[in-house]
Parts: sequence; C-alpha cells; structure tokens
Amino acid sequence: MNAAEIHVEVAPALHVFVPQSRRGGATALATDGVSTLGHVIESLGVPLTEVGALVVDGREVPVSHIPRAGEQVRVRPVERPQRVPGAPLRFLLDVHLGTLARRLRLLGVDTAYESTDIGDPALATRSAAEKRVMLSRDRGLLRRRELWAGAFVYSTRPDDQLHDILDRFAPDLHPWTRCTACNGLLRQATKDELATQLKHGTQRSYDVFAQCTDCGRAYWKGAHHDQLAAIVERALAEHG
Repeated sequence: MNAAEIHVEVAPALHVFVPQSRRGGATALATDGVSTLGHVIESLGVPLTEVGALVVDGREVPVSHIPRAGEQVRVRPVERPQRVPGAPLRFLLDVHLGTLARRLRLLGVDTAYESTDIGDPALATRSAAEKRVMLSRDRGLLRRRELWAGAFVYSTRPDDQLHDILDRFAPDLHPWTRCTACNGLLRQATKDELATQLKHGTQRSYDVFAQCTDCGRAYWKGAHHDQLAAIVERALAEHG
C-alpha cells in the first residue's frame, strides 16, 4: 500500500511535545491509509489528552478520522476551561506530584494521590474506576486507553503547576476543608477532643482546631499558616 502524504500543523501550545523540525508551520507526514488521525497525532509525541479540535481542510473531524492524501491538518490545544462530562471533577496524581496534590487539597479540591509508584496500569485502572482526571508528566501513562480522562502537567514548579491546573479545569475552590495528608474532609474539633495529639505549647497557644474525618489528623493555625494562606489567597484572587 502506497503511503499517503498529509500536512500537519501543530499549535504552538503543543510544541513542547514535537521535534523542533515540526514547529515551523505545516510539515509533510506520510501515513499508511489505515491508521486513525488520533494515532498519527500520538506518533508525533502529542498525547490526545492535550488535543482539542482536529481541523482537516477547514472542517473539524474526530480522532477516528482516516487521513487521505493531500489533507491539511491543524492540531489545536484543548479549550479552557476544559469541561469533563459525566462525573464530578476529581483528580488523581502520580507519585511525582505530591506538592501539587497537597496544594489542591488545601484548596478543597478532591485529589487522590499515590505516594508510591504503583505502575501505569494500576493508575489508569484507578482513574477509570473512580472517574478521576489523571494528572501526570508521564506521556506514556496519558496514552493509556483505559484512563477516564487525563492532563499533562507542563511545569516542574509547583506554583506554575497549580496555576495551570486551576486555569485549565476551573474547579470549585473550598479552602481549608480537606486534609492535605489524605484528602479526607475536615470538621471542627475542640481542644479536649485532640488533647492526645497536641503538645502543651500548642494547647496553650491555640484555641481553634479541625480534624480529618478519615485519618484523624489535627489541624490548627501553626507556624506555616501564613505561607499556606498566601497560596490560598493567590488562588482565590486568580481563579476563585
């Protein structure tokens, strides 16, 4: 079977995934006449989780489209805010995104996190079973078909990661309502209820406490509160 040549232009927002030689406008690409356009795009290195509209000769087509010779293809990024239909917006993060997980929980966003490397198949299975959006910097993981939904985390800096995810998905923010350690919901608690967890100095200095309803961890406005409050205030100002 003769190869069919198409011309593919990848949006600048997705250039991080493609070789330098394919970043300067439309480039020629040979296809086999059988593979879907989604498969062709993935072969360039772009996870489909990052692809919005696929426009062929001026019309939008699905990822199942079979490219034909001479077609002009434009690959656009996902529109923001991105809506994930069919379930409440919840996230699952892999082992490398612990700081991002804690910050999302700080903002009251339902965020599951695997603190050990359980492997891509197990992560994808959990994403599907719990209908959670998989957040990762692992392109291979994001290509797994069994994922409920997924998104690439573009930055390695926690501040930028948080801003990007909040900008992309626009989750509802409910700061100070989740345990940053386990994702459980917090409830108000008295000093007497938490006496066994508190040092004498803490008991003398603080009067307002909360406790995780899942793991039992105690919370109060301790030494790091100002730093955490700054993260919350910035998130609310930019995305709340």
